[in-house]
Amino acid sequence: MEYKNLAVAYIRMSTEHQEFSPDIQRRFIQKYAKEQGLILTREYLDEGRSGLSAEKRPQFLSLINFVQSGNADFSHILVYDISRWGRFLNIDESAHYEQICSKMGIKVHYCAEPFKGNDIGSQIFKAVKRWSAGEYCRELGEKVFNGQKNLIGRGFRQGGPAGFGLRRLLLSADGSPKFELKTGDRKSLQSDRVILIAGPEF
Repeated sequence: MEYKNLAVAYIRMSTEHQEFSPDIQRRFIQKYAKEQGLILTREYLDEGRSGLSAEKRPQFLSLINFVQSGNADFSHILVYDISRWGRFLNIDESAHYEQICSKMGIKVHYCAEPFKGNDIGSQIFKAVKRWSAGEYCRELGEKVFNGQKNLIGRGFRQGGPAGFGLRRLLLSADGSPKFELKTGDRKSLQSDRVILIAGPEF
């Protein structure tokens, strides 16, 4: 059976990137497929999944394993952009999974990226985009760590249950006490802060 015009979509959304919602990716991929004369047969969707590795993306692994099986009923994989394929810290890992597909005669399309060919310029640009995707996560991790470090240094609690004999007190942005948090309670406003206080005497 001829599969040369058949394609599948891979869609990934991490919880902190709502601008890459599945619907946005899906519409863009569908438009791209129509322009390229490709027929989308199904999609592989990982929602709320980090792109730092493949291990915690079941649909991505399912797609790659199906390709490796030699039974793939499509010749193209459509992905919104490099970062949706993965924000691998090692760009060789990103290239590795694409090479698996290429070796099996399946082309990976990054629909929103400007590079389309296989010339040297496109290959260099692709490598830069892979590095940029991974670098974003590394920088974000540093910013989150430094932000938490700053708040801890100012005496604010960053999560987890209070220790024995302690309670969590919720503060407003201006430092005014609001109320004690019960077990399982979380703050509802990002600007609120939590400190630990002594519990009642018995």
